[in-house]
Amino acid sequence: MVTADLFGEPGLPEGFRFMAELLDVPEEAALLDIFRGLEFDEMRMRGVVARRRVLHYGVHYSFETFRATPGPPIPDFLLPLRERAAAFGHVEADALREALITEYQPGATIGWHRDAAPFDRVIGISLASACRFRFRRGKVRAWETREIVLPPRSAYLLDGSARREWEHSIPAVKDLRYSVTFRTLRQHGSGRAQPDRR
Repeated sequence: MVTADLFGEPGLPEGFRFMAELLDVPEEAALLDIFRGLEFDEMRMRGVVARRRVLHYGVHYSFETFRATPGPPIPDFLLPLRERAAAFGHVEADALREALITEYQPGATIGWHRDAAPFDRVIGISLASACRFRFRRGKVRAWETREIVLPPRSAYLLDGSARREWEHSIPAVKDLRYSVTFRTLRQHGSGRAQPDRR
């Protein structure tokens, strides 16, 4: 396993952290075999069906209602990956309450956004093919931008300024790609992070 672990990589937003290879090739292949047998759900945003499909575990976030509610348990096949993601992100594995598997067909994109408000730290793992990961902040026609290529088996962390001040997007992917995203929940007054159950 390549252990390049870059904190505050030059030119990229503060709070962004990158590891070139969180998994090795056989580990990636085993996950991809599982993913090919899963039944993904279509993703709708504002009534429009996206070109990517998703599966939510632990916490279900609705892209239509913008609410987080309890989801099915994180499956056993994702638990070793969650452990490794937690070690990379310096968090407890149990703190990574949500796992989101996303399937990107060729041409699928993610538009400019910050991750949903119920979530805090974000750890993403790329599988099968690379993508461009873009950042921007500022104002229209005066954007400050950054970009990194996320190769297969790499991982990133969004925290600090990268999570809260910068938006990010993924332009159209050229080849089939999967990602696994783990997220912590924001802390509330009780001291425990809870999804919105309304």
